[in-house]
Amino acid sequence: MGMFAWLARWLSQPPRPIPRALWCSTIERYPFLRVLGEQEKARLKTLCEAFLASKEFSAAGGLVLNDAICVAIAAQGCLPILELGLAAYRDWVGIVVYPDEFIVTRSEMDDAGVVHEYADVLSGEAWAGGPLLISWHDAAMASADYNVVIHEFAHKLDMLNGEADGIPELPEGLSRQAWLQDFIPAYSDFCARVDGGETTRIDPYASEAPEEFFAVSSECFFGAPDILAAEYPALYRLLVRYYRQDPLARQQLASDQTSRTCNAGICAGS
Repeated sequence: MGMFAWLARWLSQPPRPIPRALWCSTIERYPFLRVLGEQEKARLKTLCEAFLASKEFSAAGGLVLNDAICVAIAAQGCLPILELGLAAYRDWVGIVVYPDEFIVTRSEMDDAGVVHEYADVLSGEAWAGGPLLISWHDAAMASADYNVVIHEFAHKLDMLNGEADGIPELPEGLSRQAWLQDFIPAYSDFCARVDGGETTRIDPYASEAPEEFFAVSSECFFGAPDILAAEYPALYRLLVRYYRQDPLARQQLASDQTSRTCNAGICAGS
């Protein structure tokens, strides 16, 4: 389906329902969505429908958008705001989807006043006050420890109260002081480990800057909560307070339910 046909289907009021078959296939594709409870899946679907009606998707680099691509990005991107609500994404509209990694030209001025240009190869980027850019190849290969969609959408949450700095707009009851008390020690420790040459279970890119630590930690929080909780338990609890979700408890509950089902002899092949 072409881009304009797709936009005509979704950019309407009220939001159009996502077809059941497409929604189910999207949920089954990603383990971090499969572990959601049935009520959570239903609320996520409703949130995604509202998200799709409020954002504008466009394609670049020869990609042809279709419903599967846009719903997959919406489902991943809306997971972090399941309890925060769509207003958390209120300050931007556009999502540009590339087929694969893309090039952004950068320019920097050195101390002598000379401007240097260079090409940056990216899988995603969030622009302050502007669109969000995503590589579909990377979005499609989302896994427990890698999720470019959640990463870039976390940057958008970070930008909601100004320049990205690792401190998003905090909910009532969570002060800046409380955030820094748990966030900064974890970030400092992680940077020291990376600088010391340690091979970390969390992507070392998180040591680049506080805003990258927040984005990568958010990826890990939803995709591999057991790793984040084991490595930085205080940071994990902080993100539970911020996102108002507990992915580790959700993961454990899903595992227990699978175990009970298997013990009852219901698993395939039993």
